[in-house]
Amino acid sequence: MVNRRISIGIIGLSVHSADFTEIWNGKNSSLNGQVVSIYHPKGNPDVEFPEKQLQNFAERIEKQGVSTVNSIEEVIERSDAVMLLTNDGRPHLAQVLPILKAGKPVYIDKPLAENLENVMKIFHEAKKYGVKIFSSSALRYGTQNASIKEGRYVGELLGAQTFGPAPLQKSHVDMYWDGIHGIESLYSVMGTGCQTVSRTSSNGTDLVVGKWPGEKLGYFRGIRKGKVGFGGTVFGTDGIKSIGKFEGYQRLVRAIDDFITTGKLPVAPEETMEIYAFMEAADESKRQGGKPINISETINRVKI
Repeated sequence: MVNRRISIGIIGLSVHSADFTEIWNGKNSSLNGQVVSIYHPKGNPDVEFPEKQLQNFAERIEKQGVSTVNSIEEVIERSDAVMLLTNDGRPHLAQVLPILKAGKPVYIDKPLAENLENVMKIFHEAKKYGVKIFSSSALRYGTQNASIKEGRYVGELLGAQTFGPAPLQKSHVDMYWDGIHGIESLYSVMGTGCQTVSRTSSNGTDLVVGKWPGEKLGYFRGIRKGKVGFGGTVFGTDGIKSIGKFEGYQRLVRAIDDFITTGKLPVAPEETMEIYAFMEAADESKRQGGKPINISETINRVKI
């Protein structure tokens, strides 16, 4: 007897919709899931891809045997699990609710929402309906990240710095847009428990510094001017080494596939919420002239 592959539906047309589908549905795929349907509602014009790009994404997805459907409800009906890949955090809360009500596990692309309040609401609704949700940047799955946390790369980790693009999108908390990638990379090695965040900002650059227990510092340089790329450095008792380069989507897709197969979350909700609170606190620090902002207090101020 041949086991049926897990059917995956997509909401939203983006570069991730196309790239993820090609990994899952490629002829050499060994993954458990298969993308079977996509619904792409019209996006907000201030963050939408150009029409030519959207057409390219759609054609690539269609070549992988994926059906385009007319509603979120159709995606849910055809799928065992759903990926919410809309390239905008604002509609995510409304779009994820019918998926949660249907009890389908869901991966939500970055940004999870446009502000911390709606990030927290999404997790609140997921808990209410007893559904697991997963959200992550591909940069979490760097080659050495796991061994760094286990002390096998530079010895005991004393601190880290990452860098990456940080364009501003006025409808979202500043770092939510693309800064999330470098900050998720930072968290993938530093872990949870960051206490305070401070931010120094100029037109072309942000420097966001977090203080972790044991006087350990982790900081992110957000780039808006000059050469843009991803990277970073970890500092340990036994060495100083580079981290944080973009290595493609294969490991992230594998993590999503394992999640929908086993039901085990790759990243705890508390860590994802702290990452978004870190970025919200960075905005508050900017508003207060660089003052350190307490992350726990930032989370506790949110009313849901």
